[in-house]
Amino acid sequence: MAIQEVTFEQLVAALEKFKQVNEIKRWYDCCCNLYQMNKKDAMPYVKTFRREMTQRARAGDAAAYEWAHKTYILTGRDIFDDFMIATEWYREPSAQFWLPRRQQLLAICNELQRLEDDELDELFISQPARTGKTTIVIFFLLWVMLRDSERSNLYCSYSDTVVSVFYTAILELLDDTTTYSWRDVFPVSKVASTDAKANLLNIDRKKHYASFTGRSLYGTLNGACDCNGYAVADDLHSGIEEAMNIDRLNAAWFKVDNNYIPRWKEKTKRLWIGTRWSVADAISRRVSLLENSEQYKNVRFKVINIPALNENDESNFDYKFNLGFSTKHFQQRRASYEKNNDMASWFAQYQGEPIERSGSVFDPDDLRYYNGVLPDADPDRIFMAIDPAWGGGDFVAGPICYQYANDIYVPDVVYDNGDKRITQPLIVAMAKKYGVQAISIEATKTTADYSKGVNDALKADGYLVNVQSTTKHYTGTGKQQRIFDKAPDIRENMIFLESGKRSKQYNLFMQNVFAFKVVGKNRNDDAPDSLAIAINMAFFTVNKATVKRRVC
Repeated sequence: MAIQEVTFEQLVAALEKFKQVNEIKRWYDCCCNLYQMNKKDAMPYVKTFRREMTQRARAGDAAAYEWAHKTYILTGRDIFDDFMIATEWYREPSAQFWLPRRQQLLAICNELQRLEDDELDELFISQPARTGKTTIVIFFLLWVMLRDSERSNLYCSYSDTVVSVFYTAILELLDDTTTYSWRDVFPVSKVASTDAKANLLNIDRKKHYASFTGRSLYGTLNGACDCNGYAVADDLHSGIEEAMNIDRLNAAWFKVDNNYIPRWKEKTKRLWIGTRWSVADAISRRVSLLENSEQYKNVRFKVINIPALNENDESNFDYKFNLGFSTKHFQQRRASYEKNNDMASWFAQYQGEPIERSGSVFDPDDLRYYNGVLPDADPDRIFMAIDPAWGGGDFVAGPICYQYANDIYVPDVVYDNGDKRITQPLIVAMAKKYGVQAISIEATKTTADYSKGVNDALKADGYLVNVQSTTKHYTGTGKQQRIFDKAPDIRENMIFLESGKRSKQYNLFMQNVFAFKVVGKNRNDDAPDSLAIAINMAFFTVNKATVKRRVC
């Protein structure tokens, strides 16, 4: 029967029959026919066939390997993930771009798919250099051009050299069909014309506005492209020198606003990739516009930032076959920036957090450190200051404080974003380990029971300590102002472990301190806020015992 003479349900019944009797070709043909009738509803059946063939291939069935390949060819026209797998099918695993990096970059792949499926209008991608963000966009632009060669797509970067490298990379994928099997997915597509000097590329036929046009931000954009497909802005700033010069940042945005954006049609899809250098850089300004302007309230956009080190201080880019960067590598880079008192560059280039050097409150060189050996005397006081949270992205943060007159040594910290079942026992364990005599826990309407939970756990363990619940609570700008007000005392009186002596938890705590700024947004300020609470507890608490400096 012809496909139009049967229903979807009848095809499914036939598929199940062929599956049971292991007639692989007919089973696959049913998958193809179902996919032609209804792609969304057919995908479960295609994936079932794919899984079965993949399992057989791993068991040594060479024919099954090719049947699995056919499923990626079938769906690769519509699914970007499948297209990349099909395109690199015959490459050596260690030479492939996609599969060794797929686990870490799948979130980006999925959002690019949403952009093409018209679920998003605009997408922002930030991650460290040489981790694959530009290469995945090269594959993506190839895919969208092959899907619809009539669209005119524009690529823009800060220099002609970068544009030329991107253009050459797309040509490599198109020309080397032995290495890259895109023709399996798009068998009738062809390169119609190229112009390396002008960075122009046409698929299927030569057009007035090319399938791909590449231009630098400072080159000839006016009249070069009438972009009705994708507008890709990739690293619009040259580097640290530009990021530190507000005049150059302003000049770059002037070019974006007057030369680049006017090349877009109203329905053009917009993709921004690059380092988040500053709150005044192009990406930050565009995101701010979308977030805050009433005129842009209907724009569907997504911001993706994958930092070098995750919240557990582990690499997000430790790819297979040693193609990425290990945790040790990124921790060494961070240590170098900290040593050079340039944490702003670390946060911008590696963590995707634009830090204004003029707005950073705590520079590494401004704080005091010790080697882990406390003074040879009993402390006047041992206390903890806790900024609590129930989890959900916020951290429970608090330093262990050994106070000697006006000096406050911090031998350890609590810094964890788990729920109370994790963080309350952690506080109890720290209090017992260090002989803490007093704990101050800031209370809000949502965390009022947190202090009671800690106190009950301490009593249950037979450890008597004065647990105080501080009811005066600051939020938003009030909290930032408190931290800013107490910053001079933190710098002058608090003494932290030097970098080589810190635990993972301690390192994360310090990174949160260094990231705090008064210009721009703070993703969270739990660690510096706990230090402000500690300073209040040490020097500004009403009716606290007077601390006298020891006479040695």
